[in-house]
Amino acid sequence: MSMNWDMARLKGPENQDWRVPVSELEHRQNILSSRLSEEGIESAWIDDPVELYWLTGGRQNSVMLIGAKDSGIENRHWVRQSVERARFEAGGDDAPHVIEKHPRMNELEKSLQKLGCKKRPSLLLSKIPYERWSFINNKFGNLAGEAKDCTNLIYNLRETKSKWEITMHKESGKINQKMFEAIRERCGEGDSEIGIAAIADEVSRSAGFGGRIRMRKWPMDCDRVVIATGKSGAVPSYFDSAIGGLGTSPISSLGAGFARINKNEPVLIDIVHLHRGYVSDCTRIFSSGKLSQKWIQRLEDMEEISKTVVNCLSNGEDCSKAWEVGYLMASEMGYSDNLMGMRPEQAKFLGHSVGLELDETPVVAKGFDRPLEFGGTMAIEPKVIYKDGAIGIEDTWVRTENGMDCLTMGKKFPAITEW
Repeated sequence: MSMNWDMARLKGPENQDWRVPVSELEHRQNILSSRLSEEGIESAWIDDPVELYWLTGGRQNSVMLIGAKDSGIENRHWVRQSVERARFEAGGDDAPHVIEKHPRMNELEKSLQKLGCKKRPSLLLSKIPYERWSFINNKFGNLAGEAKDCTNLIYNLRETKSKWEITMHKESGKINQKMFEAIRERCGEGDSEIGIAAIADEVSRSAGFGGRIRMRKWPMDCDRVVIATGKSGAVPSYFDSAIGGLGTSPISSLGAGFARINKNEPVLIDIVHLHRGYVSDCTRIFSSGKLSQKWIQRLEDMEEISKTVVNCLSNGEDCSKAWEVGYLMASEMGYSDNLMGMRPEQAKFLGHSVGLELDETPVVAKGFDRPLEFGGTMAIEPKVIYKDGAIGIEDTWVRTENGMDCLTMGKKFPAITEW
């Protein structure tokens, strides 16, 4: 049957092919299959949009069944909408998996058995709602055992980024810098936080940002441009970070608000961009006129803490050790009451991993007693918050065998810019 829509429309800017390479999808499916086998799990039922994109190259209304290595189970992408688009996004005729219409739910048990399933597939139990779990688990029928949780297993696999994924992060970082350059060139005293955010958003949207930033922690959501001028930096929010900003209303209580830039006060700008799904996260400081030496010293101290944390991770220290070292430095500098927020509302981390989601693991915080692996990507962001403002620095990094490589602006854009 011929299609009544134009597949050629599915292109990036200037007709670029923005599909995930087939080799990436094949590799991801293979490493998941191997890990399932190591964990004694027969198969995995994947229906979360982020994990679907990672495995299939798209996020159609669908489910991906992955069999453990040597289980005899055939990998299958069952799609409700749209089979044609799912096939194209997975590589067309070169797709590494079979793509077909989702079976009727009352036939699910037989359909799974036909593919080789003897046990209930594992589920993303840490992500799906209880009602969804209950419904799917019931439809597994008489398949043996209980559905295990494969969430952390997949999270762990996604912590190490491929060369292609790191390239996506770097491209994201380039656009992120362009957003800051537009703010530097077009903004200044009297402009509103939300007006500045719109200028940054224009750059990002033109470069292909799709409008959503995904997070794991429920029920968190995120605004991609947090701008806090002067006392806006001290306003608390629901967001688990050093600073959330005013937001525009109680239902959108994060990000830029309607406050305007005044002279001689710090303007903290924290920007997230996604290139083909991959996060870059940066923070820089602006001001209209000079900041006091007190603010300058605080910023220099945060830069020093950032360098120390980056060095710890580069040397293979555990993320919890990097937190301990960074926190001790901040305390000795006199910032224990203001690091990553004001007491009692302080975030307890100095860096968070990024990928297809903003809040990936590991984290520079207590409890993460393991290093950032080679290929791990992390945003390092020491900040201090006071009643009259906030200041700090942030860049996104990848750990390589040669050390930590900056994926965002680094030294190419100053820590502070005076309008």
